Amino acid sequence: MSYKLLVIESPAKANTLKKYLGSDFKIMASVGHVKDLPVSRLGVDVENDFSPEYVTIKGKGKILQDLKAAGKKAEGLYLAPDPDREGEAIAWHVAEEVKPRNGEVFRVLFNELTEKAIREAVSSPKPLNRDKFESQQARRILDRLVGYQISPLLWKKVKRGLSAGRVQSVALKMICDREREIQAFEPREYWSLTAHLEGDEPPPFKANLFKYEGRKIDLNDGDEAAKIAAESQSQPFKVTGLSIKQKKRNPPPPFTTSLLQQEAFKQLGFRAKKTMSIAQNLYEGIDLGDGGRVGLITYMRTDSFRLSDDALSQARDFILQAYGNDCLPSKPRRYKSRKGAQEAHEAIRPTSAENDPERVSPYLSKDQLTLYTLIWKRFIASQMKPALMEETLAEITAGKALFKATGSVVTFKGFTLLYEKGARSGEPEKDQEGCLPPLGRGQVLKLKKMEPAQHFTQPPPRFTEATLVKALEENGIGRPSTYASILANISGREYVSVEKRRFRPTELGFLVTDLLVKGFPEIMDTDFTAQMESNLDRVEQGEIKWTEVIRDFYDSFQKNLDRAREEMKGEVLTGIACPKCQRPMAIKSGKNGLFLACTGYPECKSTSNFRRDEKGRIIPAFAEEPEEEKDTCEICGRPMVVRKGKFGSFLACTGYPECRNTRPLGPEQGGEEGAAATGVRCEVCGARMVVKTNRAGRRFLACENYPKCTHTEPLSTNVPCPNEGCPGTLVERVSKKGRTFYACNQYPKCRFAMWDEPYDGVCPECGTPVLCVKHPKASETVLACRKKGCSFTKPLDSA
Repeated sequence: MSYKLLVIESPAKANTLKKYLGSDFKIMASVGHVKDLPVSRLGVDVENDFSPEYVTIKGKGKILQDLKAAGKKAEGLYLAPDPDREGEAIAWHVAEEVKPRNGEVFRVLFNELTEKAIREAVSSPKPLNRDKFESQQARRILDRLVGYQISPLLWKKVKRGLSAGRVQSVALKMICDREREIQAFEPREYWSLTAHLEGDEPPPFKANLFKYEGRKIDLNDGDEAAKIAAESQSQPFKVTGLSIKQKKRNPPPPFTTSLLQQEAFKQLGFRAKKTMSIAQNLYEGIDLGDGGRVGLITYMRTDSFRLSDDALSQARDFILQAYGNDCLPSKPRRYKSRKGAQEAHEAIRPTSAENDPERVSPYLSKDQLTLYTLIWKRFIASQMKPALMEETLAEITAGKALFKATGSVVTFKGFTLLYEKGARSGEPEKDQEGCLPPLGRGQVLKLKKMEPAQHFTQPPPRFTEATLVKALEENGIGRPSTYASILANISGREYVSVEKRRFRPTELGFLVTDLLVKGFPEIMDTDFTAQMESNLDRVEQGEIKWTEVIRDFYDSFQKNLDRAREEMKGEVLTGIACPKCQRPMAIKSGKNGLFLACTGYPECKSTSNFRRDEKGRIIPAFAEEPEEEKDTCEICGRPMVVRKGKFGSFLACTGYPECRNTRPLGPEQGGEEGAAATGVRCEVCGARMVVKTNRAGRRFLACENYPKCTHTEPLSTNVPCPNEGCPGTLVERVSKKGRTFYACNQYPKCRFAMWDEPYDGVCPECGTPVLCVKHPKASETVLACRKKGCSFTKPLDSA
């Protein structure tokens, strides 16, 4: 039986497409890219016009083999990966390998997985787009040239495992630059003066000082604020000016990729990677019961605000039916995309306005429903009338002081009936803000309280995922398909920490950024990176050859690379003088983290730990209080002092580097209980076993003779295994996903395991051995029975 072979990117789309295309098509998935540059080498022939070497991706050989076999029997090859550069590259590589019987190869593009879109795309296929493929190829080669040549340089000069990326490193620099702005910021004191007033009718309201003696005034100290407050309180507060204005709030546009990531972070707390993963599922199709599998949203990687006429018509019909003619504009609202946007794609919207969140909620997970609701509401709201507000401004005079009070009332909700931008899910919408009572000119008001308040100017905030995506887009860095991966690469390294959902660069992040800025100024320049993105767009539009873009880039890059290989020292000078020889000290990286080292090495081997103060100034350990002797080294007899390492404080011999003995801090040295040597002896050499912490922060037992003896054991809880007849003890272990659990040390003979911390005791109600330690509240710890259905609990303190 003859068929047409249609190749898609994701297996999840197959059922959706089969439903509409029937038996005429055989549908197979490439499961992403099938070919790429090799992992183990550069894979780019820089001497031969940057010719790429493509190889079959590991694990994709069988998929490619099956596609080839199916292609030999097919009457035409239809390539339907995602409608972007990456999808075009997948289509191109599949076309190179799979040859249909009649030789006909088509590109199928659909922006949404609906019956209409799929049938139209298949009935009017297009040729493969060489320009779009070469644009993706140019980006891939540029990223490979940078990553595969700078990263090994960082391994050699700083430490192994580091990475650099053409766009990732620029984003890291933006985070570091923001941190330096915060460190350099000098807060400025200022004061406000607020009068708490009442009119003839409620509500009471506030008015702020605006002018004094006829001129605008900035209160810079408390004495001035107190003087004006005292003077004003003795005067009558009289309404001397009153104005009422009508204001309009237009609805926000539908989502682009960056706006979706920003708003999902603000409203739902979703990270960019999670947002895109859920959006991918909604795009590829959800089983709606009798309705079958349906793609619920349009393609989720787009920078365009364009909406199809059909989509606009659906939205207007829904608004008319649900909210009436009062909320429907006379004509559809259209939004202008930014310059250079890919207008071939639509904005992110529901594929059908009729699939409202209530209708599809039974078929979606909680996260899918919250994100779909956000997309659906934003799209419908974008086609509704503006909200109207009445804003009242009152000028109130008290002697020489002029106060202003403002209040606004929503007179027509418009699009805010459905969507309030930036409001967290579940929060009530505000119909009025700072509402004023009825006021009239010449009216004398009652002063309840005069409130001077001290304030300080604030530094710029650290980036969140939402604000960093916004900054990347505003600076022209990255594209809709790359934002999530940029953030994941930064977060997945040791370059930043995340504190209260905000990025803070680590010392390693600063070090790597400073080295790259010095060695590769063009790559780390935001304008240069934005221009490169623009050039890649020009390649896609057929305005410039991809080889020209790379050749122009590589000429200067190669010179910088050669110079960096010779001159980069893997250190950043600090201006701090060595306490022994007075040479400058530099920040360097070692196996235990960053430290200060004398640049006179090897003649001078002086090193020191350091910290930064709130202004970013480096404070070396030798400039602070002298180290206090805490113990005596059992190996060489020298004093041991507290030192700070990558994973916290520890005891170290002062005879370093001749003696490298270290030890965890015990309770007597200010450490945690159990952090010193335990009562366990090493099975290999008989030495003491001590508690150590790995890179992930997980504890384990290790021989104190390390590195001579490398024996380790899981940390024991000393709770006997509850399985009858088992001689084992429960030990602390970590799952593949990094979650702590407790299991019998006789595994695999005994497979007992539990998630909660065990307690050696028996439930008094049902007799189950081994209780659980639970924390129902942050300040409360209880014992509970681990048997399902038993409700026994009691405070741990009373155990």
